[in-house]
Amino acid sequence: MGGIQRAEGSDRKPARQAANEMVQMRDFKVTIVGRARCDPKFAKALLDEAATLFLNGEADIARLVLRDLVNATVGFESLAVETAKPAKSLHRMLSKNGNPTMDNLGAILGVLRKKLGVEIQARTIAAHEESSLTGTEMTPSDLVDP
Repeated sequence: MGGIQRAEGSDRKPARQAANEMVQMRDFKVTIVGRARCDPKFAKALLDEAATLFLNGEADIARLVLRDLVNATVGFESLAVETAKPAKSLHRMLSKNGNPTMDNLGAILGVLRKKLGVEIQARTIAAHEESSLTGTEMTPSDLVDP
C-alpha cells in the first residue's frame, strides 16, 4: 500500500490537489501584484475595491485585497515605518482572520492613498432591488440620485 490514505469522512484534500490549488492561488496573487506594480489605474481600482468591500461588510476579502496592494506598492517594511507598527503585526492585520482597529486601518489606507495620489470618498446609492409594486426591474439610472 503506497502513500498516505485519507481517513474515512475526512474533509482534507489529497496532497497533490492541495498543492495544485496552492500553486494556482500563488500564480493569481503574483499576477495581481505584478499588474498593480505596473498599472497605476489597476492599483487605484484595488484600493477602491478594498474600501468598498470594507464598507459593505466584506472585511475578510477587503483585508486580502489590501495585503496584495501593500505588497505591490509600498511593501510591508515601508508600511511599518510609515505607520509605526511592526511589519509582522501589519501582516497579521491584513490576513484573512486579521482584526485591525479603525485607527490601524485608517493609517494603512492613509499610506496607500498617499502612495497612489488619491482620496477616498464614500457615497451612498440605492440598493439594486426589483420593484415589488410594479414587477419591473430597476435600471442603472434608477441607482443614481439626480
